[in-house]
Amino acid sequence: MPAPDSVADTALLADVLRRAGEIARHYYGGKYRSWNKSRGNPVTEADIEIDRFLKQTLLSARPGYGWLSEETEDDPARLQREFVFIVDPIDGTYGFLKQRPHFTIVAAVVRQGRPVSAAIFNPITGEMFEAAKGAGAKKNGTAISASDRSGFDGARILAEQKLMDPARWTTPWPDTLTSETRASAAYRIALVAAGEFDATFSLTRKSDWDVAAGDLIVHEAGGVMTDRDGNRLAYNRANTEHGSVICAGPRIHVELLARLKDYRPET
Repeated sequence: MPAPDSVADTALLADVLRRAGEIARHYYGGKYRSWNKSRGNPVTEADIEIDRFLKQTLLSARPGYGWLSEETEDDPARLQREFVFIVDPIDGTYGFLKQRPHFTIVAAVVRQGRPVSAAIFNPITGEMFEAAKGAGAKKNGTAISASDRSGFDGARILAEQKLMDPARWTTPWPDTLTSETRASAAYRIALVAAGEFDATFSLTRKSDWDVAAGDLIVHEAGGVMTDRDGNRLAYNRANTEHGSVICAGPRIHVELLARLKDYRPET
């Protein structure tokens, strides 16, 4: 059964993300300010305006919820709230800057460390991925399911190019395996949830706002998402970072965890 109010919260997230998409499309391909928050960590006027819109709109609808966003200064009061919004106004800012339609607007509601409502929206392609705990996952209103593939022959994987470098693996990948990437980690997870790719994984740090929404969507689609040790991820903790994220259909997820023992990160 769906968690209490999770279906209503998911509908709220989807509606608000669609409206935020209008802001993203206004800026996309146009002129706007951008700067680096830190080395390799860009942000734009669009990120800030969307964040402001999401915070005002979502908290007006659910004033008792906590708030965690990439573009808002963290308030530890969120740790005391039963329900917390976790959002990324633009996940994949590099894609946005380069006018590639591979960025998303992301939001989840987390309760007791796990997501119960989630939406991921690509405002350029119009793809809306959403899920409520216990109610399944959808893409543009149609139920989705993760891949049931077993084995890496013919598999499609979303991962950074350097991560798939043959020199980093003691055992070669099959020639029939193909790999691509997308700027948005949330988008990569959503595409796995939809069965359009078999797996995605990252061995670099991700934050709650990158992965919380996708976590629920892929699990409701029958997939699995863990860290590289097979542990489920917990959200809305004091430390919002995760050292690794492994997301896949249920059968290939087991094989991918085993395959990671062959990875040589220092190559």
